[in-house]
Amino acid sequence: MPKRGGTEVFRITGARQGLADDVRGRQRRYVISMTVRTLSVIAAAVLWNVERHVAIVALALGILLPYVAVVIANAGRESAPSLPSTFVPTPARPALGAGESTEEPAEEAGAPPGTSRPYGRN
Repeated sequence: MPKRGGTEVFRITGARQGLADDVRGRQRRYVISMTVRTLSVIAAAVLWNVERHVAIVALALGILLPYVAVVIANAGRESAPSLPSTFVPTPARPALGAGESTEEPAEEAGAPPGTSRPYGRN
């Protein structure tokens, strides 16, 4: 939609997240997963002689989480294939052609001369 000066309008709702926000989000996810890993290793050490099955599951979780955390943190920025275009095209406005009236003019319909015609044309 061009403005009065002929400038183009750009859509910002489809803009991607800022780089600093993206990095902050990935760091937050990494810290959370490393915290869960640390807690699971501590739980494995504490539960080893008490409940061995739970300790083995916690140890397996502690071994696998670093790999998952790194993959998630290095996943990069989100892809934007389904986001709308950032440019809003100018809508085409077709010109109206000269239409023909389906009604008969007032003079031909038996009305006295000088009366108004349909659509305000005289």
